[in-house]
Amino acid sequence: MLLNSFKGVLFVLSGPSGAGKGTLREILFKKVSNIVFSISCTTRPPRNGELNGVDYRFIDKHEFMKLVDSGQFLEWAEVHGYYYGTLSVDVDRELEGGRSVVLEIDVQGARQIKRKRPDSVTIFIKPPSLPELENRLRNRATESESDLVTRLKNARKEINDSSNFQHIIINDGLKRASEELVSIVKSYNKNITEKEQKL
Repeated sequence: MLLNSFKGVLFVLSGPSGAGKGTLREILFKKVSNIVFSISCTTRPPRNGELNGVDYRFIDKHEFMKLVDSGQFLEWAEVHGYYYGTLSVDVDRELEGGRSVVLEIDVQGARQIKRKRPDSVTIFIKPPSLPELENRLRNRATESESDLVTRLKNARKEINDSSNFQHIIINDGLKRASEELVSIVKSYNKNITEKEQKL
């Protein structure tokens, strides 16, 4: 399926916390060209190593709700007690410029975008199992025990919702899962090409 070469494709990458969305997205961007990552706004505090304007736009709840009230979000949701949202203007600017856009968002947001932009491509990153997901969350050690319990509870619901996505990638190994992601993304837009691998 090849789309208009003058307009980008909107890819929505989703899945439970700890499934490996961020890692696979980083590998994707190293391997292909002519795609951009749309940075979401969030009210949650930065994790170690996260940079404002690079990983997220970190804003307070008051500022976030002003953007909601003025209708500037393509999607927004409350997840694990914090708000997350994608600004429409950021996405549309890139798509109109011919660049494909990758959003890394939660399942609620993915559902909103599919309703508003039915031509978007939804990709669900699924862990091999819930016990493996729990191991990954514990090993990254970025959440408290109560946050971890909440994330695992939400993960069960999100995995049940995965059948609504066009593509499901089981992240049982980074090499295989990243190759599958690259293949899916390239299949939708002939402008997206693999970068030459330096030896």
